[in-house]
Amino acid sequence: MEDTEKAALLSAEAEQEKLLQQERRANSTFQKLIRNKLALLGVVIVLAMIVLAVFAPLFTRYTPTEMDMINAYAKPGTGGHVLGMDELGRDLLSRIIYGARVSMIVAVGGMCVGAAIGILIGLAAGYNGGVIDSLLMRFMDGMFAFPFVLLAILLVTVLGDGMRNVILAIGIANVPGYARIVRGQVHIIKNDEYCVAAGVLGVSTLRFLFLHILPNCLSPIIIYATLNVAGTIISEASLSFLGLGIQPPTPSWGNILRAGSSSLITAPHIATFSGLAISITVLGFNILGDGIRDMLDPKMKK
Repeated sequence: MEDTEKAALLSAEAEQEKLLQQERRANSTFQKLIRNKLALLGVVIVLAMIVLAVFAPLFTRYTPTEMDMINAYAKPGTGGHVLGMDELGRDLLSRIIYGARVSMIVAVGGMCVGAAIGILIGLAAGYNGGVIDSLLMRFMDGMFAFPFVLLAILLVTVLGDGMRNVILAIGIANVPGYARIVRGQVHIIKNDEYCVAAGVLGVSTLRFLFLHILPNCLSPIIIYATLNVAGTIISEASLSFLGLGIQPPTPSWGNILRAGSSSLITAPHIATFSGLAISITVLGFNILGDGIRDMLDPKMKK
């Protein structure tokens, strides 16, 4: 009887361990992604845009600045031009594909600049508290008082146009969002037991911030950054549409849309296809951001 009971007990423990392993696999990040069909769609869209941006010359036989004034405003499909031609007789497909490269560089660059500065400000404010926290956050509140695009326009006006200055302007405008998120997380995390223990052990401030606190702030930062790329693409398009961002003949979705806005009746395809490129990419990043939020949320079990 004892042997039978031991065997039954071992069998029950093995079955329980098997169930636990199945549950861990089901709740893994990859499995959550597989189950989230919308997140998979976002991954596909984002990867497609990255591939287009990186390998732009492979997807079109025309250069984005090659002009043919005789065929200006040609309709889609005319003379082998799949999406038609713009107001200067340039192939619209090649300009949109190369514009993806410019828009993605500006979006990712602006996100990185904003994240780098905002994370440092958030760490400093959350860790020190008191007067430093108040001063830094009131300055961030002052930046929040300006609408994002208006602040970016102001910064571009001061810095000047060009890709580098556009990235810097959008990045600076992005700083308050990252600073607020990180500062809030630091206020929570620094009071956890392991952080208190690290302080008791005499861990240096830099080590404490970057090895103990920052890694535990990464989940909300990653989610916000993914969604922020979508907003940054719209910001770049808005600045270029207003003539303050990427300047022609360099193609970007914003200045293509601006050129097409003056011929909406005679050649609506110019604004339509550039607007679709912006909309699809922004949708992809937003869906991906929602999917990443669900994957990183331990409460999402199903």
